[in-house]
Amino acid sequence: MIAKTAKEISILREGGKRLARHVRILSSLAKPGVSSLELEMKAREMVKSDGDTMAFFGYTSKKGTHRFPSGLCVSVNDCLVHSPAGQNGGVFQEGDVVCIDFGIKHKGLYTDHAATVIIGKGSAEDERLVRGTYEALEAGISQARVGNTTGDIGYAVEKVAKKYNFGFPRNLSGHGVGKKVHEEPHVPNFGEPGKGDPLVEGLVIAIEPMMTLGSGELYIDKDGHSYRTKDGSRSAHAEHTVLIAKDGPEILTKE
Repeated sequence: MIAKTAKEISILREGGKRLARHVRILSSLAKPGVSSLELEMKAREMVKSDGDTMAFFGYTSKKGTHRFPSGLCVSVNDCLVHSPAGQNGGVFQEGDVVCIDFGIKHKGLYTDHAATVIIGKGSAEDERLVRGTYEALEAGISQARVGNTTGDIGYAVEKVAKKYNFGFPRNLSGHGVGKKVHEEPHVPNFGEPGKGDPLVEGLVIAIEPMMTLGSGELYIDKDGHSYRTKDGSRSAHAEHTVLIAKDGPEILTKE
């Protein structure tokens, strides 16, 4: 969306701050022996307490035929994104790489945020994967400026991926967000400087690098939602909702 009023921006800031708090709490609860379902129930409890709505619950994409059955995505190891926390039966183990992806609707406007954590002590490669994914997110956000394009963001993210020799999917991307969970423009994690859609003042987008230790090729699991790496390699995902402000990018999903 393009936020045109101070009220819209204020609502997005409020919602983003709440969402950041939720993701921080959920991340801190992800320990060995804890289940994805437990995080789903905690997420529901927090959102209900705030009087907000879970953005993903019941969501259907343009291509999809099945409504998303959870309010929270918790994707582990070779599962990159979109695994329904309430249904996947996951129980965390030491060393797991866990992505928590969450969205809420606050006073009619949506924000979207994802964090990847390692349960307990992870391997050096997994630590490198998560660190590099966050570096890619920072690089992408740095290009989210008036006068730039989605290609500038994608190029910055891809440059970091190449630096670490990470694979990444080309069929999944960031997106506009605000009045809907997913809006135009697409914000790919690759691109050419100056190409793609222009970034205008007030535009609200979700920037979300998705990286793997393998090729980056994915398949959809039998649940119809979860994207997994074809080669079984581990993956990480980090996401912020960002406002293209006059003076530069403003991360909305932070406390």
